[in-house]
Amino acid sequence: MLKEEIQLVKDSWNEVKKIADVAGPLFYNRLFEIAPEIRPMFRNSDLAEQSRKLFSMLNYVIAKLDVLDEIIAEVTKLAQRHVTYGVKESHYTQVGEALLWTLEKGLGENWTPLVKDAWVSCYTLLAGAMIDASKIGRL
Repeated sequence: MLKEEIQLVKDSWNEVKKIADVAGPLFYNRLFEIAPEIRPMFRNSDLAEQSRKLFSMLNYVIAKLDVLDEIIAEVTKLAQRHVTYGVKESHYTQVGEALLWTLEKGLGENWTPLVKDAWVSCYTLLAGAMIDASKIGRL
């Protein structure tokens, strides 16, 4: 990722964090709408708690975007745990779609083409690393 993209992601994330209580449920509702087959993976989960976990991980990852080497091990572990939950490679596309949709709704007029491109770059990089790690976890 370019420095400018990292900064755009960080700045926009700081805005989204202000509405975390709304954005979390918005994300999961959208995800289950576009990918209902994912819903059973969360049947025993408290979605409010799941939203907090999601935001916590995103906070951590976004804070470390300029030093990706420091988070790759964490992302790898996360991806390998997701394999045990039944997450498939195709789910990363659906999660990305729900995330971008949520960011667009949450940022409103601040969701510019540059911000969108930065988030697409960020998600593509991280999802790619997770997909690669999940393949290792399946060996």
